[in-house]
Amino acid sequence: MTTKKMTSDTETCPAQGLLKLLSGKWKPEIFRLAVESPLRFSSLLREIKGTNKQSLSAALKELEEIGLLEKVVIKQKPLHIEYYLTEKGKSLIPVFKQLEFLS
Repeated sequence: MTTKKMTSDTETCPAQGLLKLLSGKWKPEIFRLAVESPLRFSSLLREIKGTNKQSLSAALKELEEIGLLEKVVIKQKPLHIEYYLTEKGKSLIPVFKQLEFLS
């Protein structure tokens, strides 16, 4: 018996792609917090218990690379960076609301 290797082109369920995008220890929590308000790195470190700078930075970068978060440099003193949901990220909010409803 042979098995086919599953790739993103051959996924049988549309939810598989979404779950792969948001897989990871911190990404779902970061996404949930981004729905509520813009994110700042230091506040995320305080809000998400158990995270560290390296893992949080990697998760933010991955969410930015897949187009769910946008990194914006705020050029006011003090200079800081905020993360916002993109339109693609906002389009996933109803999906998450439905998942919350089911749990």
